[in-house]
Amino acid sequence: MARASGVSTISNGGDGVIRFPLSPSSSLVIQKGDITRWFVDGSTDAIVNPANERMLGGGGADGAIHRAAGPDLLQACYNVPEVRPGVRCPTGEARITPGFNLPASHVIHTVGPIYNADSNPQASLRSAYRNCLIVAKDNNIQYIAFTAISCGVYGYPYDEAATIAISTVKEFRTDFKEVHFVLFLPDLYNEWLNKANEVLKD
Repeated sequence: MARASGVSTISNGGDGVIRFPLSPSSSLVIQKGDITRWFVDGSTDAIVNPANERMLGGGGADGAIHRAAGPDLLQACYNVPEVRPGVRCPTGEARITPGFNLPASHVIHTVGPIYNADSNPQASLRSAYRNCLIVAKDNNIQYIAFTAISCGVYGYPYDEAATIAISTVKEFRTDFKEVHFVLFLPDLYNEWLNKANEVLKD
């Protein structure tokens, strides 16, 4: 393990895993990879699913998570009460289910904003991250992994999304052992690293 400027770099199957200290007991971890394969202990870990408001699967990471978890996840999502017709999780909110066939023990579902359709996408994205972390804390999750919420078909600019994501995690700097960002695309990974160095430098 190489160390420089308080940041450590380790190897994970050839993908860079970069750790940033949030507090003496907590780290932010940025890595390349597939969130459906992310695992810490299978009991206090959760991955975040960038869902839609129906919570019944979709494209991108949402679809991949549902496929990896198996049909029990879809049934668990059906069992989440609708808050209005067709909406189980409004934009900016979060819901939790078991992880079923996923390596992680829980899935926290959240809905990020569609960048060009939301009247205040910054507030909605911050709310999505914050509510995921509140739900995780309330359920005694110690390790949580995010993708880049809203950065796919929802069109959120990477640089702005990374700033919001990392600054929101910083608000919870003593509440978790590790907060991970598992990023599939190299451009997302690089943007998250750049913003972490900026936001966490103090």
